Amino acid sequence: MMQSSDALIERLLNRVSASPRLWNILRRIVEDNFRGEKQVIAQELAPWRDVGQREFLDFGCGTGEFARCFPSAHYVGIDVSRPYLRFAGRTYPGQFVVTSGALLALGDQRFDAALVLGVLHHLPDPVARAALNELQRVLRPGATALIIEDIPPPDRWNIAGQAMHWLDRGGFIRNADDYRALFAPGFAMIRSYTMRSGICDYGVYVVRRHS
Repeated sequence: MMQSSDALIERLLNRVSASPRLWNILRRIVEDNFRGEKQVIAQELAPWRDVGQREFLDFGCGTGEFARCFPSAHYVGIDVSRPYLRFAGRTYPGQFVVTSGALLALGDQRFDAALVLGVLHHLPDPVARAALNELQRVLRPGATALIIEDIPPPDRWNIAGQAMHWLDRGGFIRNADDYRALFAPGFAMIRSYTMRSGICDYGVYVVRRHS
């Protein structure tokens, strides 16, 4: 019975995630319209400071939900999903590029800052390392990357959050030490902390590209 229920939930998630609009609606509901993520982006990247002087990369932008957090003329969102990027291009301002994170179709040292939100916990270590190598390549020396990844809810009474974490489709949830080791070749850890957005908990890692 449990396996049958799991299969049913998996099929439902497949159907919802196949529709960018439905996926956005679901995530907005469970994450309180992404208030937590947006606050962290504003705090750590300050996208509206010195507008026109910095270029921003949204690495694994998905449906483009966070494009409006950045000045549109200085924002590039990349993802492997053509349907998601078609939706993003119709819905949000900015430039969107279909490309693999492990082999970016972008020039060297182009960006001053990057957002990586909910990407790495979907990638096994070798692929995550390749993606971080590419991220390092396209960032300028000293650039900041804000990396936000799913973690198990620290509060055991956050039952809804526990359920969402169980439903999460990423198979490579890591702890802070694991991420520190992944980042070390190309980035220095500036700070890390946890935050909650709606019922979902995240680890936040602010890193700086080595000069």
